[in-house]
Amino acid sequence: MNHTIVREQFEKTTKILRNKIVTLVLILFSGNVFAEPDVYWEQSNESEEHVINHDSWQLLLDNYLIVSEDKAIINLFDYKAVTAGDKQILSQYLTRLQGLNPLDLNRNQQKAYWINLYNALTVKLVLDNYPASSIIWMGDTFFAIGPWDDELATINNRAISLNDIEQTILRPIWKDPRIHYAINCASYGCPNLSAQAFTADNTEQQLNTAAISFINHSRGVMVSGDDLVLSKIYSWYEDDFGNNENDLIEHLKLFAKPTLKQALVKFQQNPEDIDYDYDWRLNQP
Repeated sequence: MNHTIVREQFEKTTKILRNKIVTLVLILFSGNVFAEPDVYWEQSNESEEHVINHDSWQLLLDNYLIVSEDKAIINLFDYKAVTAGDKQILSQYLTRLQGLNPLDLNRNQQKAYWINLYNALTVKLVLDNYPASSIIWMGDTFFAIGPWDDELATINNRAISLNDIEQTILRPIWKDPRIHYAINCASYGCPNLSAQAFTADNTEQQLNTAAISFINHSRGVMVSGDDLVLSKIYSWYEDDFGNNENDLIEHLKLFAKPTLKQALVKFQQNPEDIDYDYDWRLNQP
């Protein structure tokens, strides 16, 4: 008996079962998360013209984000290559963001602020726990799946987690489903980490570009014979995309290229042919 082959098969089977268990837990406990706004963060100052400098975050993206020229490939972050000096730059950037009062900013600056903060915190989290095979194995709480409820930042003397940013700030305050294409969970199944830092001036364009990129990639939307396989993002957060599968398909069609758009039509009448999948492997080369 070839023990190497047996071991490889065992490891492959174990990985598949482990991912299925994790996915099931996430569906049961964090799927279709209800977004209730934290009214404290709903304040803004629309007359404020202060512009936040995100150059440090851009530097990290320029140095370590591997942007594929082949649109079929996922953007990857080279965590292993990040130098001690650049880790310090990231920490200083996050410290500076936490020292700002986002309530003093206008809505456009706030939106970019929270998206960049979420993504930069996620990258730092991975760096602090590297090497790792998946973000779902990180976190301070032993029984938790993933680090999303860990308090990673303090803003206006309030402890903030990734879930706080996504579930009580970005989703409920802006009510923009494209937010899901902007925030990155450091996984293959997630929409790409953007190569450009978000700013008040480019956020709208970036959100549309991110939506187009994800929806026209197989990890977002894939027609397989008579079945439609979608990212589990559309299951976990189904209310953000409408009231039913028909509304979801309409959302997808807004950003789908012509061939995919035509293929999606038949699934509006046959939602039972829709499956969901997600790849939790770390988005590293």
